[in-house]
Amino acid sequence: MPGYRKLGRTSSQRKAMLRSLATQLIYHGKITTTETRAKEVRRVAEKLITIAVKEKDNFTTENVTVKVPQKGADGKRVKTVENGKKVTVYNEVERSIKKDAPSRLAVRRKILSVLYPVTQTPENGRRMRSESKKIDLANHMFDNVAPKYVGRNGGYTRMIKMGPRRGDAAPMVVLELV
Repeated sequence: MPGYRKLGRTSSQRKAMLRSLATQLIYHGKITTTETRAKEVRRVAEKLITIAVKEKDNFTTENVTVKVPQKGADGKRVKTVENGKKVTVYNEVERSIKKDAPSRLAVRRKILSVLYPVTQTPENGRRMRSESKKIDLANHMFDNVAPKYVGRNGGYTRMIKMGPRRGDAAPMVVLELV
């Protein structure tokens, strides 16, 4: 007897489906799926949350000087002409950055190897590339998800049964982060 459910799919399809469902669970906080899929996604998501909780505060903060392009009133970069070429004008700004410890970096890479990249689209529903932005799910887990579960030893998800699905009567559940 295997240690996991095959879900009627090949291994690559199954891994892709579980990664996708885990990504949506972490990003949105809840998903609706069948009961057997939810039980498998729960295993993946809880392992990721556990390692994120352990490495949540394992970083140092450093101040660095960064060159930032100067922007005009219209939001575009300010350019000057030097030696016949247009050159962008830069300002030096002091910024504070987080520097991961080696173990946190390993956890970050583990999280990113399991979760898919997420692009957030604007609220108005337009899918313009210029208005959309990429979400760093590892940072999302360290900053938003992990602090909620610091005092908890597992059990980060909850399954709420919804009843059978129309069509094939598969038992449906809502899987959500507690």
